[in-house]
Order: sequence, then C-alpha cells, then structure tokens
Amino acid sequence: MSRKPQQTPDAILRRLEWTVIRRLDGLLQGDYRTLMRGSGLDLADLREYQHHDDVRHIDWNVTARLQTPFVREFHEEREISVWFLLDLSPSVDFGSEDVKKQQVAAEFVAALARLLTRHGNRVGAILYGDGVEAVIPARGGRIQVLHLLQRMQQRPEPAGSKPTDLSELLVAAERMVKRRSTVFVVSDFFSQPGWDAPLARLVQRHEVVAVRLHDPLERVLPDIGLILMRDAETGEQLLVDTHDKGFRRRFARLAEEREQTLLASLANAGVDTLELATDDDLVDAILRFADLRKQRARLAAGGGLPEHLKASRDSSKEAA
Repeated sequence: MSRKPQQTPDAILRRLEWTVIRRLDGLLQGDYRTLMRGSGLDLADLREYQHHDDVRHIDWNVTARLQTPFVREFHEEREISVWFLLDLSPSVDFGSEDVKKQQVAAEFVAALARLLTRHGNRVGAILYGDGVEAVIPARGGRIQVLHLLQRMQQRPEPAGSKPTDLSELLVAAERMVKRRSTVFVVSDFFSQPGWDAPLARLVQRHEVVAVRLHDPLERVLPDIGLILMRDAETGEQLLVDTHDKGFRRRFARLAEEREQTLLASLANAGVDTLELATDDDLVDAILRFADLRKQRARLAAGGGLPEHLKASRDSSKEAA
C-alpha cells in the first residue's frame, strides 16, 4: 500500500479504480449491497411469520397483540445514503512504517464511496479533528468522491490541543443525519470515554459499521533499544528502553486490555466492526467483512422462530 505522499485526489482515485475498485466489482459480483445490510428500506406490509424469515424483521408489538408472530415486509429503495464519520484527530496521523492510519482511512473512503456512487447512491461525511470541523452533504457522482478526498487532505495538521472525544462526532451525526442511512464510523477509537452511549443511539436509527484503524506497533513493541515515544493527543514525550522485557510485557498487557474493552463496547452498541490495519490489504479486509455479514444474514434467516414464540403459535392454533 505504498504511495506518493503528495498525490492529488484525482491521482489517488484513479489508482484505486484500477487496483481496488475493479477487483471489488468482480469479487463481489455486483453484490455490493452486502456491505449495507438493512439500509434503504421502506415498510411495505405485515404478514404472518414463515419458516426461514429473518427473525430481525419480527414486529414484536403486533406479535404480542395477536399471539401469532408477524414480520415486516419492506420495499427496497434503489438509492442508498451512506455517511462517513471521519476521525482525523492526532492519533490517526500515525503509522509505524510508510503507511499512516489516516492514509488507510482515505483509501477506504475513496474506494467504497466510488463503488457506491457508480451505482447511483449518495455519500456524505462529517469530519472531526479538534472538534467537528466540517459537514459534507450527501451527494452522488465521482466529483463528490474527489471532494471528500480533498477535504480529508486539506484539513490543518492536528494540533493536539485537546483530547479526542468521539462522542462529539457521534452526537453531531445524530443531529444532522435525518434520513435512515448506512453510517461508517472511521476511527482508531483512541478517545475520551462515553462515546459508546451515542453510538448505541445512532444504531437505533441507522445501519452503523465501525471501521477500526490500527497499526501493529500499537499492540506489540519490538526490541529496538531506546526510543522516544510521543503521545499524539497531548504531545507529551517519553524516552523508553524497549530492551526491558518487563516494559514490553506491561505494554502488551495494557494494549490487550484496551483491545478487549473496545471490542466489548462495540459489540454492546450493536455494531459490526471492519478491522483496517496499516499493513493489511484493503480489498482483502473489505471482502472478509462482506463474508462476515453474509454469514450473519444466513444464520439469522435460518435460525427459525424462538421457542417461546413457537409455543405461543402452537397454543393459538390449538385454541382455534
């Protein structure tokens, strides 16, 4: 994923159209909507539950009232609205090799946005740095994708003047994204606590995916002697000796604790997570995520009716 540091948005997008988007078009075989499961739906009708129906579409209020499970049927809209909530805070401007997390985010946004706009959909973005800095309304077309890339490139260098607080970004999305949409939260999730509550609220209205950016050096420190570590958020610097096995073990333990806490918070909020590492292949990562969503959809569709609903249905039929 090496790249020239000063590539223009048009050069980046042209490269991605040849190296990433073309591959995704072929490998997904047109089924790009698997990345946006559940979005772009309008309620059409209610009908009685049948075997292999998706249990997530059960209308529990009607089911309780009629003592028979009913599911909601939907009309699928031809157009999807997708929003990218972009964390461009100082910690995202990090990479242990040639590739920074911010560059990975830019490639992901450009590739997915172009894939979507080619099929007539609209994409927008909310940019967060030292706070919510810009809102780009959802529009279609290649020019919109170039505009997103340009705004990501042109924002000022992160000042690190205050700690990152992702809740500001998520609350802004609650207020600004009115129409039901697919929302990608693109961040490394190095943030002040409290972001999980607004994320869970966002899930109640939209289809939300966490796109987690990370670098291998954030989990395991190599034995490379004395290094100067800098906190990207505060600017604080500390000289550490990576020859010290005890220090490396403590670092790895704290990194693992943070990892488990983060994954639990994302799971509790009800979001799927796409992992994007600075040393990963973008196409492979997106395809792994698409496969995960397909598997979950199949499990949900084939899981059948919960036992307590089966009992209620059988009792109702016997009474009739």
